[in-house]
Amino acid sequence: MNPMKQPLLQVRGLKKAYGAIQAVGGVSFEVQAGEIFGVIGPNGSGKTTLFNSMLGQIAPDEGQILLHGQDVSRLGPLALSRRGVGRTFQTLQVFGKMSVRDNLIVAAQEHQGSLLSRMFAPGDSGLGARADALIDQFHIRHVADKKAGELSYGQQKLVDIAMAFMSEPDLVLLDEPCAGVNPSLVGGISSLLKELNRSRKGSFVVIEHNMDFVMDLCHRIMVMVEGQVMAIGTPAEIRANKQVLDAYLGS
Repeated sequence: MNPMKQPLLQVRGLKKAYGAIQAVGGVSFEVQAGEIFGVIGPNGSGKTTLFNSMLGQIAPDEGQILLHGQDVSRLGPLALSRRGVGRTFQTLQVFGKMSVRDNLIVAAQEHQGSLLSRMFAPGDSGLGARADALIDQFHIRHVADKKAGELSYGQQKLVDIAMAFMSEPDLVLLDEPCAGVNPSLVGGISSLLKELNRSRKGSFVVIEHNMDFVMDLCHRIMVMVEGQVMAIGTPAEIRANKQVLDAYLGS
């Protein structure tokens, strides 16, 4: 990473309280373009509140979120999406009665200009080729015409992740991509995200409880405990951090 280059994402002194409970207590970090950045911590450490703030679902009490140097702290999810932020959630967001291919197309249609321009676009809003490219990259061609609700949970998870990339985002926030997935598929998700990082220059922020997954996938990892940043470092540095081992990893 070029230290002189402006970070893709900057979070500065972010705070969010719920009554007397300080869910996030002044968190700061940066994500460089092309970086896979992991966020780990025990339940109640503030990860979800941090993510929801970054996604525009809740407004922080204090602090800033900068994307490409622009303050986006008060933007909602749709505005952030149009600024180049893709996302997945812990719970699947697929449309069960629609085909896999149509799920991908719908996920990107809101980025296709005005309502009038979309009305006169082709039936697939001109997004068919982009959807087909992702279908091939995600190795789901054999189920592309099936209803998403007929797929296994793991296949739906792949569709859900693919939908996040349909708008060709600069940054994708992945909330527990391995949650509920058969362990045999976890390695495939990791390989897929590495390929997307390489081929599409994708930048990701990943929350995940699967430590092996995070350590294998991420370039750097931030450890949160009780709303605070305990450590930021490479997987090797996090593994060797005695404070982290004692407080979180349990060694």
